[in-house]
Amino acid sequence: MNNTSSGSLILTVCSTKGGVGKSTLTANLGALLADAGHKVLLVDTDSQATLSHYFPIEEPSKRGIAAFLTEGDIESTVSRTASGCDLIRSDHSLGELQNWVLHTPDGRVRMKHTLSQINWYDFVLIDTQGAVGPLQDAAVLAADLLLSPIVPHALSAREFARGTLAMIERLKPMQYLGAPVGPLYGVIYKMDRTAEASRIAGEFRKESFAQSRGAIRILETVVPESVSYREAATSQLPVHLYEKSRRGVMRSARDVMVSLVRELFPHVELNAAIDGAPEDGQ
Repeated sequence: MNNTSSGSLILTVCSTKGGVGKSTLTANLGALLADAGHKVLLVDTDSQATLSHYFPIEEPSKRGIAAFLTEGDIESTVSRTASGCDLIRSDHSLGELQNWVLHTPDGRVRMKHTLSQINWYDFVLIDTQGAVGPLQDAAVLAADLLLSPIVPHALSAREFARGTLAMIERLKPMQYLGAPVGPLYGVIYKMDRTAEASRIAGEFRKESFAQSRGAIRILETVVPESVSYREAATSQLPVHLYEKSRRGVMRSARDVMVSLVRELFPHVELNAAIDGAPEDGQ
């Protein structure tokens, strides 16, 4: 399963648009993998620190992402959370760390090289800010895989095509510095039942391949608009434990997250995280 020299598979959840669900995806993917028995590290690079407060912290670290990135400090920057995931929390002012990455000669590849020293995690999941900047560049360049949530509304779809895909194209020359951009996956996120959402999702699936010249794959799994994800976050619980099943045509949150993990990481064993058989029709 692992495909890096560090022994960890690194996934960065990225988008140049804020409020599309990056922290929620990062937290719940990590919690499901941890529940399945995998060792997971969450890394919060967003100054809003949503991921840092998503789950209760049982053993807080003395330091966070600033020391991890600028000093390569691993020992004193890892917190333990109640979800079973470890966490490098956000503890920075956006401007200071952005400037450090920008003005340090190897700033954009420092995260990649520091993570390469860690060989005891199966997965490293990185959450990013919703804006273009040097720190998001560093998180993208550290990854083996990229995942971008796409809300099927006209403005969000246009922002993804204009912002996120342009960022990936801009960073491609970094391969010559030993930091190639990993494959990009898109997941339709907060999908509601309106005709407009269905139309935009369908159009985006067709158009995105042409715009990205094959650089992106839109996943088959769709994350629906559901209050369960907000309620689970409020309760500080992984959504696959908060909503294990549901009645009606909408898939349960557990089933959606299991499907997403299986599609992203097809060789991962998830038996321990699946409470019961897959839902009917899946």
